[in-house]
Amino acid sequence: MQILEGAEPIHSAGVGERADTAVLLMHGMTSSPQMVRPVAEHLAEQGFTVSAPLLPGHGTRWQDMARTRYADWLAATVTAAEQLRAGHRTVVCFGLSLGGALVTDVAAHRPDLVDGLVLVNPAFAATDWRLRVIPTLKHVVPVAQGLADDILREGPPRELAYKWTPLRAFDSFTEQWPRLVRELPQVRQPVLLMRSRHDKIVPPLSAETFLAEVGSTDVTVQWLEESAHVATLDHDGDSLIAATLDFVDKVARGD
Repeated sequence: MQILEGAEPIHSAGVGERADTAVLLMHGMTSSPQMVRPVAEHLAEQGFTVSAPLLPGHGTRWQDMARTRYADWLAATVTAAEQLRAGHRTVVCFGLSLGGALVTDVAAHRPDLVDGLVLVNPAFAATDWRLRVIPTLKHVVPVAQGLADDILREGPPRELAYKWTPLRAFDSFTEQWPRLVRELPQVRQPVLLMRSRHDKIVPPLSAETFLAEVGSTDVTVQWLEESAHVATLDHDGDSLIAATLDFVDKVARGD
């Protein structure tokens, strides 16, 4: 299928002293690499190797996503991490929302692939009552209203994502949450967790659950006071990028 303009994967080879450090950036559900592009481009400008793949079923039309499941997205994330590890000494994984859960899953099961995690509003739990009916509703209704564009800042760029959320695909993710939480103690890499104060998509419970269960003893929490869910495109974008850059440098140095 034809990829939507702006939703293309992002890949950039590193240059100079930082070229041996790679950053894998994973986008959120129904979205595309466009949501992490500002971070990817800045890291590339600083000399890091950067890869922001397009998850299966994303960046084209929602009907394509409806045929994919969490296992497909996880497999794509593992493959991307393996490719980076093959040619780089250090690999840091950055993930927003679904992307955050995916890179955390990889860190738990393939610690050889991940040296550090940057998580922005990762999804591991929720309190919305509607989640309880999705396992039944998905057999009757194919889609629900989209999750895109939770951004406080007015004007472009807006998030490039589907207007509809395929319910079978979405449910394949939420049904993984109990397993992901059980396995959080296996995550022992350094973590930078960034939380948006005005997130309307992922509730505080998700980050609180992560912090209570993660096995790492090196976890830094940074609040994004003027941002909603898609913090990479919101008011705190510059501070998010700066914090990510500092963290990647820290992991690369082995601090």
